[in-house]
Amino acid sequence: MAKKGAQKNTQNKAKHTKLINRKKNKLRKEKEAHKERLKAIVNKAKEQKNNDINI
Repeated sequence: MAKKGAQKNTQNKAKHTKLINRKKNKLRKEKEAHKERLKAIVNKAKEQKNNDINI
């Protein structure tokens, strides 16, 4: 027989899923931001190198 009443554990599972997704999104955004910063640094270094060669 099925249990009667409200389901027991769904709120905790939903809250846990929400928090885990928030954590994963935060890590993903930090990783992308880090990649962008590195790309900017590399591009700036290339531009300076090109300017030094041209002068």
